[in-house]
Amino acid sequence: MLPLVAARAAAAPRAPYRALPHLARTFFSATPPRNEGDRPLTQPSTPQTPMATDTASLVRKTSEALFMTEMMRGMALALQYFFQPKVTLNYPMEKGPLSPRFRGEHALRRYASGEERCIACKLCEAVCPAQAITIEAEPRPDGSRRTTRYDIDMTKCIFCGACQEACPVDAIVEGPNYEYATETHEELLYNKEKLLANGDRWESEIAKNIENESMYR
Repeated sequence: MLPLVAARAAAAPRAPYRALPHLARTFFSATPPRNEGDRPLTQPSTPQTPMATDTASLVRKTSEALFMTEMMRGMALALQYFFQPKVTLNYPMEKGPLSPRFRGEHALRRYASGEERCIACKLCEAVCPAQAITIEAEPRPDGSRRTTRYDIDMTKCIFCGACQEACPVDAIVEGPNYEYATETHEELLYNKEKLLANGDRWESEIAKNIENESMYR
């Protein structure tokens, strides 16, 4: 049976090869295939922006180019501000106001009696995210603890204010001073004496700022 089927298949005439147009459009063209009865696809035309050729626009542009009206308007604006109060400051002779929350140079404070406020709890050292504070302490004869070393590396400090917020006795603060540029790196390594001197210098302003911010802390 199988040899008979194979013989008939070999004897049957073959139809000539004919390319399928819809497959050709699918693989060789970006246009999607469509049925024979569909309407032809048309590409939307891009709208063209008409050029400004009217007389009024031409006259306006010509006058602006010849008489430099834009420059004259700019000079008029500058002349208007020339007679108004100035908004700039002649720094460093003139300085603007600072916010009570300004975080400037660090300082260690004292009580009115001259006693140091710091109780060597080391909360500021523990909370500092930059690890810029180093504290050493020892007990006193009366049983209290006082610092023997209080160092701040100002090159590490990120002025986040965490040390000031963590201090239970308002000993370490960030004062209002922002003019402490130095020529060497060593001058930015503050010790206890430097911090106490800053506190004595800015005590009045520091106390005022803390009082103004007490209701928000």
